[in-house]
Amino acid sequence: MNIIQKRTGAAGFGTPLTVLIMLFLAVVFGVVIAKKGFVIAVMLMIIPFALILVTKIFKNPKLAVFIAVFIGFVAIGLGRYIKGPPFGLSVDGILVLGLVAVIFRDFYKGVEWNLAAKGVTYVALVWFGFTILQLGNPEAVSMEAWFYSMRGISLYMALIIPLILLTFKDVKDINVFLYIWGIMSMLATLKGFIQLNFGVDPWEKAWLDGGGAITHILFGKLRVFSFYSDAGQFGAAQAHIGVVASIIFLHAKERKEKIFFGILALAGFYGMLISGTRGAIAVPAAGFFLYLILIRNVKLVVLGIIMGLSVFIFFKYTTIANGVYAINRMRTAFDPNDPSLQVRLENQRRLKVYLATRPLGGGIGHAGDKAKKFTPNSYLANVATDSWYVMIWAEQGIIGLYLHLFTLFFILIKGSYIAMFKVRDPALQGKFFGMAAGMMGIMAAAYGNGVLGQIPTSLVLYSSMALLFMGGEISEKYDKSLETENITNQ
Repeated sequence: MNIIQKRTGAAGFGTPLTVLIMLFLAVVFGVVIAKKGFVIAVMLMIIPFALILVTKIFKNPKLAVFIAVFIGFVAIGLGRYIKGPPFGLSVDGILVLGLVAVIFRDFYKGVEWNLAAKGVTYVALVWFGFTILQLGNPEAVSMEAWFYSMRGISLYMALIIPLILLTFKDVKDINVFLYIWGIMSMLATLKGFIQLNFGVDPWEKAWLDGGGAITHILFGKLRVFSFYSDAGQFGAAQAHIGVVASIIFLHAKERKEKIFFGILALAGFYGMLISGTRGAIAVPAAGFFLYLILIRNVKLVVLGIIMGLSVFIFFKYTTIANGVYAINRMRTAFDPNDPSLQVRLENQRRLKVYLATRPLGGGIGHAGDKAKKFTPNSYLANVATDSWYVMIWAEQGIIGLYLHLFTLFFILIKGSYIAMFKVRDPALQGKFFGMAAGMMGIMAAAYGNGVLGQIPTSLVLYSSMALLFMGGEISEKYDKSLETENITNQ
């Protein structure tokens, strides 16, 4: 036998040195797991996959967007089963890694920063800059509260928008994004269906017993939350994808797309209903209203208005199907004397007095439920904000609220304009119309619930913002590809 023959493949593990190293690592891992428990075991198993993931992202930075969106869907649900690891923080790391990968990928030829030089990037960075300045807010006392809260408010927006603009190139990238969003939303509805009809599992029950039941079991009925943070987030998110999928379905040409997005739309609206979230009804109401404006079809606008009025009259002035809990729950959203609404209005009156002398607010992370963890004895910690905009107002003052509203409406209006006048293909236009309408719906629902900055909604919403501003370039490439295809087929 040739003793200097090079060992390859599995034979390479047969050397004495390799065996000793593996035995040493096995002993070390065994001791660590025995002392630190199951969480460490999971983290050790994840390390090899994480290294592979990093390599893949450096080769193809756009994967960071897809992975971050996926993690956004599962992070909170995983936290109910595995205590300890900060799954949500991995979203931050993945997005930063994606931007670093872009820089390394284009290190020698130079990063094409001009691709990200769009209005959506500028307003996102200004908004992020304002949240950074909030570190100097004299009312703020907890930097930890600021860090954990500003991520959904502005950090993800400032990271994912330029990352998409720098890495997404064509319709295929948009389709991958939409299919990941759609498949995860279907799974969320399936999980919600199981909770409603077969009950929650032991880990979810532990979460309910730990305080979740106060808001998620009303009159003996479960408000379905799936693998989201709560029923409010689940309901709004499912309504969001329901609106987007419905509009794509209406415009789709290919049979496979019609089937997929048709089923997705039904699943989304079913998830909205079983969540028992009243504020979620604002998503289709506002979303489809914007869609009727975008399509500029008088007959459809009239038909849409009639349908909208019919839905309003059904909930507001009838008692039809009151025996169905989901419908009865939604109906209370149209009652101006609803006790929950009166409590919210009273809280807003209290905040108005407190904020009269605080134009910069009380500090990011210093209001509502989050503040109970970081600053439990403060005034704002004991006043529920409920609404996303009320939270922004309470934490960043009237200046922050105006800047935030300007940011959102600028992106919505400019993005809608691009979708209307820069995108020519009807099927492709439907995808951009859907994203614009979905954004409008979430903005409306955010008045009643703090859903806009929560994952996964924030991630898919901020991604949609970036894609809307790419509409013109994507459309041109798509039209050219269709022309080339037609010439080839002739």
